[in-house]
Amino acid sequence: MASTPPQTGPLRHFLQFRDLSRDEIRYVLDRARLIKDKFKRYQPHHTLHDRNLAMVFEKASTRTRVSFEAGMYQLGGSVIHLTTGDSQLGRAEPIEDTARVISRMVDLVMIRTFEQTRIERFAAHSRVPVINGLTNEFHPCQILADIFTYIEHAGPIEGKTVAWIGDGNNMAYTWLQAAEMLGFRLHVSAPQGYQLDRKRIGQPSDTVLREFADPMQACRGAHLVTTDVWTSMGYEAENEERRRAFADWCVDAEMMAVADPAALFMHCLPAHRGEEVTGEVIDGPQSVVWDEAENRLHVQKALMEFLLLGQVA
Repeated sequence: MASTPPQTGPLRHFLQFRDLSRDEIRYVLDRARLIKDKFKRYQPHHTLHDRNLAMVFEKASTRTRVSFEAGMYQLGGSVIHLTTGDSQLGRAEPIEDTARVISRMVDLVMIRTFEQTRIERFAAHSRVPVINGLTNEFHPCQILADIFTYIEHAGPIEGKTVAWIGDGNNMAYTWLQAAEMLGFRLHVSAPQGYQLDRKRIGQPSDTVLREFADPMQACRGAHLVTTDVWTSMGYEAENEERRRAFADWCVDAEMMAVADPAALFMHCLPAHRGEEVTGEVIDGPQSVVWDEAENRLHVQKALMEFLLLGQVA
């Protein structure tokens, strides 16, 4: 089977959510629906036959690795897995040099790393598209999957309210970008000292972002309630301090009860039951976390296809 011709036009990366336009996000989500439908029907979808994806992990992963690796194979391509332990990335080679070399040998690169500046430096010297698999600042592939999951279960997200309960972390910042682009409102409740940094976000309109000291108020009327672990990777030294600070930010049945009656619950996983969410909620009828986790596979397949081929008729 011959490979599909490459996209013509400028090189595209996906380093943060707003790297794609609103229309392009909608295209990727629509394409993910088609790709998932074919997956469920066991119909081959080999649009990236003979293409190669390099996955670079400076942060460990389960869902990111499995979803990208399985996805690329399902698209007909192949995968190279690199970590700091088995490449020059862990031996002080400049990331610019790594980018120049790797991007001459593969068609696409996914990186899961620490500072956003590292992936930006890599992309600036890459000859192929680069995807952010997670950085300290953003997690755009996860939010793509979350929005796809919401639409799948509840219809359009425009005009709805998403409640983020917990740390003002990479997920929260990416949700804010998505709200600004797609026309929904984000409620954020984080303990003192863990809120969104105003220097990073400026002054978003109240129609986009509202911040609450009380997580119950953030959840009131929300159509989606979502959270994350209290201690993200790289902040383990703060674990005990964070456990104390976040004690009142556990998503429980009372919070879900003040949300919209049809509200969904999401979590990007891994989850710590009894910390950021109760078992009653994450394992309850409003939880869609397992669909959410699976949907990383489908939206990332659509994203990789788009970055390499553009919009496929």
